[in-house]
Amino acid sequence: MADDGDGRLRTEGSGGGLGGGGELPVGEMLLNVGLLVLALLAAYRLYLRWGTRSGPGGAARKSQAAVLPRMKRRDFFLEQLREFDGARNPRILLAVNGKVFDVTKGSKFYGPEGPYGIFAGRDASRGLATFCLDKDALRDEYDDLSDLNAVQMESVREWEMQFKEKYDYVGRLLKPGEEPSEYTDEEDTKDHTKQE
Repeated sequence: MADDGDGRLRTEGSGGGLGGGGELPVGEMLLNVGLLVLALLAAYRLYLRWGTRSGPGGAARKSQAAVLPRMKRRDFFLEQLREFDGARNPRILLAVNGKVFDVTKGSKFYGPEGPYGIFAGRDASRGLATFCLDKDALRDEYDDLSDLNAVQMESVREWEMQFKEKYDYVGRLLKPGEEPSEYTDEEDTKDHTKQE
């Protein structure tokens, strides 16, 4: 090995290239180690942000949701639906197009820290139709959606179908003054077995 004057160590016959058995200059080696450390740090930060997204108590909330029994069929007024936001109650419900769904198994998305947590315990129809995640897009009173255009209403129906396929249908969202339906255990059982 010999120093060629520019800080590189060369062995005989190496030609100074990497392929010929030469060694990296000290500066390049430090740069590579630094880049590796930065990449590992970035991966660790991503893991902390997304891998543990549910936050403190998240694992307990998930296991609690997993042991919740199926909810019996019932109808809800908007005020009653608000109790099921994942914060006050471990069960998470939301309404789409007048139908209430139990989205507890999707708590990663609809729970308090989830990206769609704003819809928990609410009528999500308007927000889904307009692709708006602002609290202003959600109404505090019953929303008949009569001001939505045809494209937005089609979007609401598509969201409804997606929720029907993925989550348990619990009941209807009632208009003010509307009477709730009386569901029998037989209807409830028949509907739940049909979805499985």
